[in-house]
Amino acid sequence: MKTSIAWLNDYLDRPCELDAAEQLLTAVGFPIDGREDVALPDGSTETILEVEVTSNRGDCLSHVGLARELAAASRSQFRPPTIDPGASSGDDVASLTSVDNTDTTLCPLYTARVITGVRVGPSPDWLVQRLAAVGLRSVNNVVDATNYVLFELGQPLHAFDLAALADRRIVVRPARGGERFTAIDGSNHELNEDMLVIADARRPVAIAGVMGGLDSEVGGNTRDILIESAIFDPLSVRSTSRALKLASDSSFRFERGVDPLGVDRASQRAAQIILQIAGGQLAPGVVRVGRDDPQPLELTLRAGRCSGLLGIDLTPQTQADHLDRLGLSPRVDGEQIACRVPSHRLDLKREVDLIEEVARLHGLGRIPMRDRIEIQARPIQPHVAARQTLGRVLAAHGYHETITFSFVSVKQGGAFLTDGTEAVMVDDERRKAEPMLRPSLLPSLLACRKANQDRGNTGLRLFETAATWRREGGRLTEHRRLGLLADATGDAQAALRDLRAAVEELIEHLAGPAARQRVDVESVNAPNFAAAGQVRLGEHALGSLGVVADDTRDRFDVKTPLVAAELDLDALIALYPPARHATPQPRYPAIERDLSIIVDESVRWRDIAGVVDGVKPAMLEGVRFLDTYRGKPIAAGRKSISFRMIFRDPDRTLRHDQVDPQVQAVVDALTSADDISAELRT
Repeated sequence: MKTSIAWLNDYLDRPCELDAAEQLLTAVGFPIDGREDVALPDGSTETILEVEVTSNRGDCLSHVGLARELAAASRSQFRPPTIDPGASSGDDVASLTSVDNTDTTLCPLYTARVITGVRVGPSPDWLVQRLAAVGLRSVNNVVDATNYVLFELGQPLHAFDLAALADRRIVVRPARGGERFTAIDGSNHELNEDMLVIADARRPVAIAGVMGGLDSEVGGNTRDILIESAIFDPLSVRSTSRALKLASDSSFRFERGVDPLGVDRASQRAAQIILQIAGGQLAPGVVRVGRDDPQPLELTLRAGRCSGLLGIDLTPQTQADHLDRLGLSPRVDGEQIACRVPSHRLDLKREVDLIEEVARLHGLGRIPMRDRIEIQARPIQPHVAARQTLGRVLAAHGYHETITFSFVSVKQGGAFLTDGTEAVMVDDERRKAEPMLRPSLLPSLLACRKANQDRGNTGLRLFETAATWRREGGRLTEHRRLGLLADATGDAQAALRDLRAAVEELIEHLAGPAARQRVDVESVNAPNFAAAGQVRLGEHALGSLGVVADDTRDRFDVKTPLVAAELDLDALIALYPPARHATPQPRYPAIERDLSIIVDESVRWRDIAGVVDGVKPAMLEGVRFLDTYRGKPIAAGRKSISFRMIFRDPDRTLRHDQVDPQVQAVVDALTSADDISAELRT
């Protein structure tokens, strides 16, 4: 912000030199971007400081605001301008105009004052000089007065020619689609319903918080004026200004927030100056429409907490003295310091904000820097370790992690909604093509696979951990998922077995070896899958895996056969850390026996393993699945299952004749079990 030191000194009890002001403002967080020598209309030259003001300190986009900071830094006395518009006369303002505020969310407060009988003309030299110093040209005495107050107090104002307003009234409303507006700078704009305008009875006369209109500007023939002073929503002003490519000193300040209690002060100050330099009569009263003034915010600072965070020992009274210089009215009660936040300090909301203020006023340069720091080593958090383990296991299986957008098209995402669920849509002009929050990770992974297909990449294995959204019973739900997608070129069954092996090994690394033995996959019918199974760990369902259906691949224009899985990420993370048990290495060798049995297609490996466990062979150490075979000479509807049994005696070396009876008992049980009806394959 262009800042005049002469103007700043108007509000200090003793003047501050240019170099001193630069050093002090920089020390309290307002660095100087540069100096500029400005030629004034009277032929003299003034050196102006370009002060950098952070976006959270809108209160310092004014000379009064910076003077307040300079007074605190220099321990000077801050002297705010005396505001007294004098006596009012004539008809009450309510009889001269009215205000209809239809949107108190985007315009929390709108006020209007009326001055009749003004004489619009050139501004006095002192006002022209002040505006020229900060880069503004003089327009006329009324407009210059409102600009002066903007740079003095930081509250944007606007003066309307009251006679140019249809029905002499103001309506604060959203613009109508296609409505046209001509700004004071002569630019023409087409408005939309998302923009807030200040209108009269017929048309927009200003873009709220941005710029006034050409048709209602104050000119040489103006006799009666309406002074607008208001608060507008920062986000609304910013989006409107960007959309119209129309910026102003007013929009710059509204975007950063203005003092909610400064609206009336600024209006009175403008009326005071206009009456002095343009004459006229101030109508009694003010039209005020909107919310009530906010109550002062009370914050408490713990002196010990402040000293601990800053790393220096400051007494409660010292801390209170710093805060008092900023107008926070501190009250010390032992180790507690109660403060009342001034209305212009919109950035002070928490205790740590007060600690920052103490640091600024004490001097950041006076806080010592340690050349050594102590770091306390802590074990990695379990959920972080689990995520790292997940990534390592899947990377070892050849999977590449993806990070995709959360939005999908309705065509792609709609097919992944299950019965009783609804899509979550966003109303955003920038997401017209993809307005749906994904209900599953698979649409994102399939789109990623399509992008790789277009670039000629094959043999892909992809995974992603992210959130999915849907509405269930009208309630928005969010779930974190693990999605896996792998090419299945050649043998889809082999690819599916590889996918299942990756899932089982992941569970083993997260929960321990014993958990892997409890993993089961039950055949289910699932949308978007040609063949699918539900992954279960004991009694708990973790998700599903299967072969992606052809019509699903066609929807994404993916030519390669695919297998996929989607699992509950939070349930997987909760398995961590893995339970492990150490056992001594066996002293004696094992005997392994492989069997192949022919069973019906419907028989599952879990059923076969259950029969073997039921026999309870005395020396059986474990059973391991080997392979499944279909084809000649196996009859249609049947398959061959091969598995290995491992026998061991912990006290001596086993002999084959000791194992033979146990193997035969297993064979007898499998061939006699009604639900297995196995036939030994020789």
